[in-house]
Amino acid sequence: MSFWGRVIKRVFDVVLSLIGICFTLPIMLMAFIVASIETKSFGLFIQKRVGKDAKLFNVFKIKTMRELKGVDTTITTSNDMRITKSGKFFRDTKIDELPQLFNVLFGSMSFVGPRPDVKGYADKLEGDDRIILSIAPGITGPASLKYKNEEEILAKQENPKEYNDKVIWIDKVKINRDYIENWSFKKDIEYIVKTVVR
Repeated sequence: MSFWGRVIKRVFDVVLSLIGICFTLPIMLMAFIVASIETKSFGLFIQKRVGKDAKLFNVFKIKTMRELKGVDTTITTSNDMRITKSGKFFRDTKIDELPQLFNVLFGSMSFVGPRPDVKGYADKLEGDDRIILSIAPGITGPASLKYKNEEEILAKQENPKEYNDKVIWIDKVKINRDYIENWSFKKDIEYIVKTVVR
């Protein structure tokens, strides 16, 4: 991605995130209150994710799951018993991801790019695959669109984590590399439109 490409992408992110926050802040506040009541905890989910240059940052989301002891938290599937009723609605409508508009505004994320992963994935990339770490992770992107039903796919697998690591993750790396190597502002707009209307 060229210098001017990065400038255009960043300016677009700042302007659109400010507009998005202005329009969705009341929805975020209501979702936060509902999530706090149903999970009986702080309604904002904050987790360390791997960002640009493999640096960790805090990603913000509306909390959609309650804490249960003895449950594997590394992989989430659509039938995960931790997901609350409101959480399912927030996930289906993507309301849970609205707080990431602040991540975009602060520069730790972009509207379009590879999804930010927990440690153990993107930070372990080697060779040419590390190009994925050259840009800020995104709210949406080609890999996110292809695997929009990822949790449902994983729920059907006998070993969800193994399937994620050996099939989905490897494919996502290929898709994200192609996105960065062939980036265009027009494609970013197309991915955002596809995300909104899907």
